[in-house]
Formats: sequence, structure tokens, C-alpha cells
Amino acid sequence: MRKSSLRRSCAALAAVTSLALALTACGGTTKEDVANEDASAATAGKADPNAELKKGLTVGFLPKQVNNPYFTSADKGGEAAVKELGSSYKEVGPSSATDTAGQVSYVNTLTQQQVDAMAVSAQDPGALCTALKQAMKNDIKVVTYDSDTKADCRNAFVSQASAEDLGRTEVQLLAEQIGYKGEIAILSAAQTATNQNTWIEFMKDELKDPKYKDMKLVKVAFGNDDAQQSFQQTQGLLQEYPNLKGIISPTTVGIKAAAQYLSGSKYKGKVKLTGLGTPNDMRKYVKNGTVDAFELWDPAKLGELAARTAVALVSGQITGKEGETFTAGDMGEYTIGKDGVISLGKPTVFDAKNIDQYNF
Repeated sequence: MRKSSLRRSCAALAAVTSLALALTACGGTTKEDVANEDASAATAGKADPNAELKKGLTVGFLPKQVNNPYFTSADKGGEAAVKELGSSYKEVGPSSATDTAGQVSYVNTLTQQQVDAMAVSAQDPGALCTALKQAMKNDIKVVTYDSDTKADCRNAFVSQASAEDLGRTEVQLLAEQIGYKGEIAILSAAQTATNQNTWIEFMKDELKDPKYKDMKLVKVAFGNDDAQQSFQQTQGLLQEYPNLKGIISPTTVGIKAAAQYLSGSKYKGKVKLTGLGTPNDMRKYVKNGTVDAFELWDPAKLGELAARTAVALVSGQITGKEGETFTAGDMGEYTIGKDGVISLGKPTVFDAKNIDQYNF
């Protein structure tokens, strides 16, 4: 058990003062402490790939936003894996995809509850670091999934796919649909979203290739993973750029909202739309001609891999160092890459020919 005298002191103080004060007084960590923390602490120790997987653990999942269909699917995959491995699952999280302070609070809550591991989809690359480092100091393994934080603020990051693959392939998909010519825009999620910004940088780099010389990125808009805001941003883009030929939306909420707007407008079939979406959300828009093709990974598999990674970390099979390998159940063997990144695999392209083969 990890109930040290420090935790007992915290519990006593929490009984007579507010939660915030208790965390400040007993956390034992100041900004200076965190700044001086050895970055290698996140991957301290030596891996034993033959170690037996521990049971009876508690694994907490903290998505960017609860009740978001994408994260609901991902976290159900995580829950199923945790239970299959003989451990307990719990989910906490904010109702808004931009409530970074709320995410910090939930990290602190999971730390106080002494979970064995937590899987977190970070809303901001740096805002959670102090809280996550505190969790790791309390011997809690931290896995990020879908959206990363800084590498020294977690043990491993489970990536949906290579960030480069995702950024470049979305440009490639749209370019094919508009004949490599015309103005294009990007409809992103929150302006601070780590994964979105990384993908967008690769999109911009891809567009530097001479074959895209007749394509021009005119604007990056932000819908904050809110359906109404994303719908309005799509409308605004078309009003501001009447010659727009295509939109890339690397967010499941954004692409669905954009498709909804386009399907009921004069732009249907004229302005091409691609990005990252779920087959169930996008099926009707593919079949009615609003969308030709889009891509994604299976979010349930992403959640499953995050859960299996967390349990492997707690069990000592891996520490998060580059080159370590582990078997993620029926998903097969995975190798940890640079900076503790584990890639789920290449994205899948969905179109009218194959979309009915998928149900998520």
C-alpha cells in the first residue's frame, strides 16, 4: 500500500481545512521542486518484460470531455480492457473540452484517491504538468492518450497514429478531391489542443510540396469541439471565403458539424470536406454525397491500448523508455518509441465502399 505518513497527514489536514489548502500544504511540491525534478524520474527503474500483470488495480480515465461520443467510445474500450485484466476502472472529467482548470482538479482527485494509474487526454500541453508530476511522485503511473502533455510529465503517450501520418494524409485526401487546386481552410478544436496543433503543423509542411502549389490555406478556425460553434465556424468560413474549395476538420465533433452545415446548403458537393470522423457520425453524409472520404482510427482500440499500457507500467513490464516492448493482449506486440510514444497504427480511410463495414 502507498499510504505513507505524508498522506495520513494530508488526510488529517483535509478534515479541518479546504481541499485546495490541503493540497497546497501537504502536496510537498512547489513550482521550484517541479522545475528541479529529474526528467528521467518518469521512466525510473528497469523493465521486466516477463513480469506478471498485476490484478486488483484501480485505473482512472480522464478524457478531455465526458459525454463526447469520441471519448465515450475510447473510454469504453479502456474500461473493457481494465476489467478483462482483473482491475477496477473509473472515469472522471470535465463537461467542456476547454476546461483545463477542471482537468487539473480531476488529476488531483485521482491522486488523492490513490489510483494505481491514470490515462489522461490532455487539453493543454503544459497546464497539467505540475499535477501529473505530483501523481508520479505518489507512485501513480501516468499514460496520456489521444492528446499528449510534455514528455517528462507522464510515463508514456499512446498516440492514435503517427502525428505526421495524420497531418499529411488529411491534406492528401483533400487534394485528391479538389484536383490539387483552390483555397482551403482548417476547422480545428480548441486553439491549445496539443494533438490538433501538431497535426496542423504537418499539414502546413505537407502543403509546401510543389505539387500543392495551386492550393492555398486561407484560415485555421476553431470550433472548440462544440457542435454549435463548429457549425457556425463552417458557416463563417464560407461567408468569408466564397471561393473556398475544401475544409479539413481533424476533430470528430468539427467534421460532423461541418458536414451538417454543408449538407443543407448550396455548397453541398461543391465544397469538399475531409478530416477525422467516426463512421457512425459520418455515414449519412457519405451516402448523401456531402463527404467523399475521411479517416480515423478505432477510438475503442486507442482506449484499450491506453489501459493495457497503464497496467503494463504498474506491473513493471515497461517503464516508458524507448525500445521497450510489451504484448497488449490480442492487439499484439508494441514497441515504445522516442519520448515514450506508442503508436496505435496507421489511420483508416472511410468512403462509400467500406463505411458500412464499421460500427463505431
